[in-house]
Amino acid sequence: MPSKQNTISELALELGLAMGEMKNRLRQKIQAKINEYEPDLSFELIEILGLLSRTDGINQQEIGNKVSKDKSSITYLINCLVKRELVKRIENENDRRNKQIFLTDKGKKIVETVYPWALELYGKAADDISETEIKNALLLVRKMTSNLD
Repeated sequence: MPSKQNTISELALELGLAMGEMKNRLRQKIQAKINEYEPDLSFELIEILGLLSRTDGINQQEIGNKVSKDKSSITYLINCLVKRELVKRIENENDRRNKQIFLTDKGKKIVETVYPWALELYGKAADDISETEIKNALLLVRKMTSNLD
């Protein structure tokens, strides 16, 4: 008979897999919608723009940590966004080596267009789920994440 710990571990594994599957499906649907609007934008670029819309002016390292990308990948993605004039790099006044990343007006317009699409999809995913259930799930996932620190 499996121990209680193994059962909890297996349930946690299933939860992780289910969250990954949900994220992949949302990503595919958001990318399909983005392709209709602007075929040259990837989900990764939109993810960074969305992050900056919530926390404008963070540095590349913080962006990498939030979107789980390594330093070279983040540098490449931000260079793409700078080239398209969707973000700008500004030197930190206290440390010139530290560049802060800000949305441009053009970047803000893209976020204003894409964000409602993403919200609509997340709304569809949560269609028959109560606010309390979502809050409890969020607390659960945050607690599990903090247990890994």
